Amino acid sequence: MTKRSHTFSRNMGVLAIILVTPPVAIILWYTDQHLHGSVSELFRFFRDHGFFGGLWKMWGPVFWGSSTAWSILGIFAATELVLMKILPGKKVQGPVTPKGYTPVYRNNGFAAFLVSLFLFWLLGYQMKLFRPAMIYDHFGEILGALNIFSLSFTLLLYVKGLCCPTTPDSGTTGSFLFDYYWGTDLYPHILGINVKHFANCRFGMMSWPLLILAFAAKQHEMYGTVSDSMIVSVFLQLVYVGIFFYYESGYFKTMDIQVDRAGYYLIWGVMVWVPSVYTLTAHWLVNHPIHIGPVLSVLFVGVGLFSFWSKTSMNRQRIRVREHDGNYNIWGHPARIIRARYTDDKGEERESILLVDGWWRIARHFHYVGEILGALCWSLPALAGGIIPYFYVFYLTLLLVHRARRDDKRCRLKYGKYWEEYTKQVPYKILPGVF
Repeated sequence: MTKRSHTFSRNMGVLAIILVTPPVAIILWYTDQHLHGSVSELFRFFRDHGFFGGLWKMWGPVFWGSSTAWSILGIFAATELVLMKILPGKKVQGPVTPKGYTPVYRNNGFAAFLVSLFLFWLLGYQMKLFRPAMIYDHFGEILGALNIFSLSFTLLLYVKGLCCPTTPDSGTTGSFLFDYYWGTDLYPHILGINVKHFANCRFGMMSWPLLILAFAAKQHEMYGTVSDSMIVSVFLQLVYVGIFFYYESGYFKTMDIQVDRAGYYLIWGVMVWVPSVYTLTAHWLVNHPIHIGPVLSVLFVGVGLFSFWSKTSMNRQRIRVREHDGNYNIWGHPARIIRARYTDDKGEERESILLVDGWWRIARHFHYVGEILGALCWSLPALAGGIIPYFYVFYLTLLLVHRARRDDKRCRLKYGKYWEEYTKQVPYKILPGVF
């Protein structure tokens, strides 16, 4: 394939993603909220109205959001910005970028998580300044407003990355379409705010727990009680998000932060895709108050908590080994490691530690198994509820398989012979014996 044809193919793929993902988010919401979460009803809807006519019937009334939706988003964003700035937290450094930039973060995510939940309870249930269930009622308008804002904000970041980038890790490919999708700056800052930190952690991830609590409130408002299926699903999701914020400093070292620039892929993804897709099971359960009983409740919670613990244990092993420069015991013996040397973009030789022991001896991304299994456990309370409540699990599996391949390709180029040695010792990417 020539360079020109490769560029054309890449741009067409990017265009397809940008055109398809916003309608998918709206279709999922509308199907859940207005078509009883039924895929068969969705097909009948499009058969009766035509695809584009049906899509506009869904999207048109909420396309620009509403004054209520914009007010909710404004209050939420302002609150999280204030918490991000005022809550105490240790300053931590992220990995040095290829151009030598070291990002710095205030590690107060878990405190912001707890305060956000407290404010939701205080203002909604004690002071009754708003109905928590109203978020469900206006969710379509919220998604419409988020879509408009994130598309516009991504364009602003594209221009900023070209005109006044924050870091030296910026630039353009010469293609507006791909640069809009991928971004032009790795760590953009606006008014002293780290955009990726705020968008990923304090907007996208923080919206998740508040939305599912609002959905549980709507079920209570409709039926006078909260089903055990909703309690199990929401509980596991809250634990998962709480763990994320407790170890937020570790997230700064992931591929999402280190590699992905602030473009459509990241900004629209965390501001629209996360609220619309990650919350789907709880959203579906609002109108389906399934009773699963104590046995299944305990089973789902038990397996889900074990999955979260195993994933956390795996990440902790890798972090501790690197913090101690390889001088760390795993499961009763000194950790086996590979010291991989590589040359950065400035021509300087550096070293990384590749762990080939403990959990990381099983597979290169064995922690993805815990991630997927945990998501399955908070989706299973929907029982035989069709595709919609399990959509996130399917999406997550595809995402992590793709991410494992991206990481393998990136590390193979970065570490060369050291990565070849590593893959001989740890041959499987995710699931031993399978993949």
